[in-house]
Formats: sequence, structure tokens, C-alpha cells
Amino acid sequence: MFVKPLLSEGVRVIKRIVKTEAIVYSYMAMSDTITFLGTAGARFVVTSQLLASGGLWLNLGGTEILLDPGPGCIVQSTKRKFKADKLSAIILSHRHLDHSADVNIMIEAMTQGGFKPRGRLFAPADALETEPVIFSYLRGFLDGIEVLEEGKSYSVGNVSFETPIRHIHPVETYGIIFRTAEHTFSYITDSHYFDGLWQKYSGELLIINVVFLEPGRPIDHLSVPDAERIIKELKPKVAILTHFGMTMWRAKPWEIAQRMSENIGIRVIAARDGMKFDLSQLEET
Repeated sequence: MFVKPLLSEGVRVIKRIVKTEAIVYSYMAMSDTITFLGTAGARFVVTSQLLASGGLWLNLGGTEILLDPGPGCIVQSTKRKFKADKLSAIILSHRHLDHSADVNIMIEAMTQGGFKPRGRLFAPADALETEPVIFSYLRGFLDGIEVLEEGKSYSVGNVSFETPIRHIHPVETYGIIFRTAEHTFSYITDSHYFDGLWQKYSGELLIINVVFLEPGRPIDHLSVPDAERIIKELKPKVAILTHFGMTMWRAKPWEIAQRMSENIGIRVIAARDGMKFDLSQLEET
């Protein structure tokens, strides 16, 4: 006589467990996260693979976006169990190899070799026309291609983003401001420092490419003093340094980030290969 009540109670317990797991999974799918598939910047760190160079994988409320798929992106993303066929878009800030080398294989992966056309590509005009980095046969695999321009806004799923200003770099280059239902964050990609750069960006989080330890080299990349000035002016809740050149790597970027935090009173993090940043952390800052 006790078997049926015990079985009924067991079924109720299992249903509660399944429901709880479903809620947890749903929360994870809807959270905003940024995974650093690589933190290498400039040719020597990239070509030596002292650090990985795979770009950024964004999961923003369930919309997955790949940003700047540099050399090894397919390896790093697969290694970390990301599914390219879940991507809604790929964005190139510019066409240099350390930002675009794996864009073709990632389009192949996103569209399952073209058998399931999907996803959109966003890139500056010169990445598509002047000296294209996208193979022509792959373009038909995509749902669409949009050209990035200064001051324009775009959307992918529940995510909107804008390219507020053209950077000073040897090729057409744009940083990006992303907006989700919960958060706003900026990505300042490669550029020479110039007056008016930081004023165009905003948000609780700033991701900034810092190639050089010191300024003064005749190459259009940001240095530590440039980054510190930008962070100090923008006042994000958190700033993440990435895209390290050789001088940065030798100087230990995690120590640089710590000193910067102490100098300006803002939490500064040096990204690590494979690091996942959950934007919910911004609410705790």
C-alpha cells in the first residue's frame, strides 16, 4: 500500500529537479558573456602563438556573435565547446590578419559548409572590396553582408551595435558599442590615439586593445598610457585589457592592470586566453 505513494513522491522529486535544471540552463543561455578566444596582438605574438589569437565570442541574451576571428579561431572555439552553427553573426573590426584570418573557415562552420545558409557578416568596405578577405564562394552561404561605416547602427537578434568613429589605422577600422537589454559595453580596437577617440565610446564595460607598453612608436596602436587615459576619462565600471604585443607580454599585463586599477580607482583586468567574463559582474561593481 506504500509503494504507490512512494513512487508518486519520487516522480514529483524528479520533476522538480528537471524543472530546476531547465531554469538554470535557461538563465545560462540568456546571460551576457564574453569569452576571449585569444589575447595576442601584433604580428610577433600572433605568429609565435605565445598567446592565442582567436578573437571574442559573445553570447548576449542567447544571441551569439563572433568578433574578429583571428588565426586559430576555429581551434580555440572548438576546444572550448562553442558551436559555430549557433552563431548569428560574425563581425570584423578591420581586415588585418590578426582580426580576420579565420573568417572564411568560421563562415564554413557557421553555415555547415553552405548546406545550411545562415548568419550575417559585418565588415568594413575594404575587407570586402579593395582587397577582400572573404572568399567569393562563401558569400552566398550567408543570410546577408552589411558594410560597416562611421556613425552607423546595426542589429543582430536582440543586440544592437554601432560603429561611432573610424579609427586611425592603416586600413579601414571601427570600434564598436554593443547594447543589450541589460548592458552597454564598448570595444576599442586597434588605433593610433587621437583627440576625440574616447569621447565616442560609452558603457559599463570597456574592452581595449593595448599592443604597446610605451607610446612613441610609428605604428598605429594604443599603449598603456593611452589606455589609462581613455579608461580614466570614460569611467567604466570595469575595463579589460587585451590584444597584447611583445612589450606588453614581457611586462606582465596582469601586473600592469593591477597598477592601473590602483592609479585610477577603476577595476582593470588583463584578459587571459579562454577567460569568460559574465556581464552580471558589472552589477556587483
